[in-house]
Amino acid sequence: MYDDMVTARYYEERLQEEYLEGKQPAFDISAGPIPGELHLAAGHEASGAGVCAHLRDDDTVTAPHRPHHIAIAKGVDLKRMTAEIFGRATGLSKGKGGHMHLFDPDVNFACSGIIAEGCPPAVGAAMAAKKRNTDSVAVAFLGEGAVDQGGFFESLNLAAVHDLPVVFVVEDNDWAISMPIERVTDVENSAERAGGFDLPGVRVDHDDAVAVYEAAEEAVMRARDGNGPTLLDIQVHRRMGHFMGDAEAYRPDEDVAAHKARDSIERLAATLRDHGVTDDDLASIRETTEERVDDAIAWAKDQPEPDPSEAYEDVFTNSLSGAVEGGDGR
Repeated sequence: MYDDMVTARYYEERLQEEYLEGKQPAFDISAGPIPGELHLAAGHEASGAGVCAHLRDDDTVTAPHRPHHIAIAKGVDLKRMTAEIFGRATGLSKGKGGHMHLFDPDVNFACSGIIAEGCPPAVGAAMAAKKRNTDSVAVAFLGEGAVDQGGFFESLNLAAVHDLPVVFVVEDNDWAISMPIERVTDVENSAERAGGFDLPGVRVDHDDAVAVYEAAEEAVMRARDGNGPTLLDIQVHRRMGHFMGDAEAYRPDEDVAAHKARDSIERLAATLRDHGVTDDDLASIRETTEERVDDAIAWAKDQPEPDPSEAYEDVFTNSLSGAVEGGDGR
């Protein structure tokens, strides 16, 4: 978990550097080596690592628009993910999806920029696993700002009615874009939503990777054993703006300082030291992960850009000719 967490943190720090290249002094979202928006999850690492530590490649994970830490913990190919973020032809989706639309079928991972969009597909994957009589599970990650979306409630209901092997993980970083959580919803924490669907709701009220691991273990094993869904609500912290270029004028300075003071990676490092892991061991892990990240970024930047002539490829699941076969050709 420590390896995954330091990889995710360094990865996003490096992406931040690459993203800002060419976009300043006057911020231009289309300039630089990484096109479009970029949402970073520094401060969320414990939730991705603690949950995904219990998952296999055949388990399904859906993530929101802040997905990198989850993708890394799930085992998504780092080089191809990076190429996708840089918009290169060798990316996971041939450079057409970008960082909010990562898809790796080798490890059953997907994400989306649509709020709470991953909940229904995760429920579908869980239903498929149940009908196939396998012990695969599905996990849907979402932010606390998404817990009032209809798709989230519908997914909880369907999962509860059919006792599906799915875990819903709410990452609560206190801010729904620019709105504090108390202005978004009246419940004290999102785990309370579970009560309306008669399923377990568990709150992990600090982003301690070990605490997340323990809560996730019970939820994932419950799903894998055929005992139905669980809703986890995990307190994380947001060390950066909602997106790259966010001036965060809405956020008090003391809130930013308080969040940066709570570092889940340092907390896990202290726990590891208490269990005999040396500083040299931790430094070695960091060195290896940084080399891996730098390698992936250098490789991605050296990859070709997509040919514009391929813009209309991979748009439909069946060919246009097949779609109109037997029709009047219009």
